Amino acid sequence: MHRESKESAQTASIPADDLSRDLAVAQPDTAGGPAHIGLVGDTYTILLTGKDTAGRYCLIDMHIPPGGGPPPHRHDFEETFTILEGELEFIFRGVKQTAGGGATIHIPANAPHQFRNASPEPARLLCICSPAGQEEFFMKVGIPVATRTTPPPKLDEAAQAEFRAKAQALAPGYRTEFLPPA
Repeated sequence: MHRESKESAQTASIPADDLSRDLAVAQPDTAGGPAHIGLVGDTYTILLTGKDTAGRYCLIDMHIPPGGGPPPHRHDFEETFTILEGELEFIFRGVKQTAGGGATIHIPANAPHQFRNASPEPARLLCICSPAGQEEFFMKVGIPVATRTTPPPKLDEAAQAEFRAKAQALAPGYRTEFLPPA
């Protein structure tokens, strides 16, 4: 009897199914699929947005070419990466660590970090940001590209400066702060 009442209490605390939310299926390699965004030399494919997950998280497929990766930064949300292919160097609070295919790396909110592909081969990883919102930042500062592996256009010096200024101006609205190079 005690076991049954405990299970009933647990089940009763789960909200009813929200029928206004639909199944989300992202097919990144098909026409009309998710947005592919060129950003800092990398290509990010937005698989799930906050609209898909009721704001709980976003999911991004990242294609990082040799030498690619974001500058040092930190943000007020959790970020988890699973490396599907390749190898990346992660710098977390000033300490460098290399991780390869199959590894999962979790960055706590507010911690300074960056990653870089120091290998000669492209890397592919999945990134979860919780709560969602970072995908909106990427879509506002990035450049739409054709596919999951299409590199963004090369920017001349003036365009790079304009990109950095735009990213710096928008970052606080997305709980992100860029840091000076280590």
